[in-house]
Amino acid sequence: MKSLKKILFGCFALTALVFTQSCDDDNDNDSTSGTSRVRISMTDAPGDYDEVNIEVIGVRYKTTTDTGEEGWIDLDGVEPGVYNLLDLTGGVTAALADDEIPSGNLGQIRLILGDDNTVVKDGVTYPLNTPSAQQSGLKLKIDQELDPDVTYNFLVDFDVHNSVVMAGNSGNYNLHPVLRVTAEAASGSIAGSVTNLVPITASVQVGDTTVTADTNDAGEFVLHGIPAGTYTVTLTADPSLSLPPVTIENVVVVNGDVTQVGEITL
Repeated sequence: MKSLKKILFGCFALTALVFTQSCDDDNDNDSTSGTSRVRISMTDAPGDYDEVNIEVIGVRYKTTTDTGEEGWIDLDGVEPGVYNLLDLTGGVTAALADDEIPSGNLGQIRLILGDDNTVVKDGVTYPLNTPSAQQSGLKLKIDQELDPDVTYNFLVDFDVHNSVVMAGNSGNYNLHPVLRVTAEAASGSIAGSVTNLVPITASVQVGDTTVTADTNDAGEFVLHGIPAGTYTVTLTADPSLSLPPVTIENVVVVNGDVTQVGEITL
């Protein structure tokens, strides 16, 4: 696995939730003056690939949600490079950006990709086609009002399995990003580990969405962005391993906290 640097991602359809506030709640400044700190991090939902490598060359933001090409501003603090999205398992997250921007409405964020995007499957490397990302960028719709002197922490959960699509029998792979966005203060996490040191997928149903996470090499997993509530966690191995799934019921999640489910054996 490649060592993690700062990393990214944006998309076409997602939901932005409430923000994390790291300032004095008595701040009465006008929301249209001053600056706000925006942090965007990413984690990975699983995919059946050896690697999914994305070249990030820039990140921009816009204060409105209109679809025009005017009004985009470059974010500072983004390190360009090629990143393997499948490094982000087992609870690992990586930062895309950490920047001070003018307070007011944050409408969209746009991720600009380069040409060096690939998929590795069964040891073979294939080009990953991302024409829209290279031309206009991958768009992350936020539509959040930013107050002065507040830090907003957004977590992007990238669904590799549903985002990388093979074009028929051509051997070509296309990127059609599927992501969900949560805010730390408006959600919690579920963490645990599995004694079977084989690939295991942890999953939980949140409304109509199935949130998933793969275990890392140490058997650890973290399900991020789970709203407060009581859930059933399912641990599933590849069918070829003939291991029965395990369910963990009555897992209580509290916003802003990590719920530990301990060590499990399939």
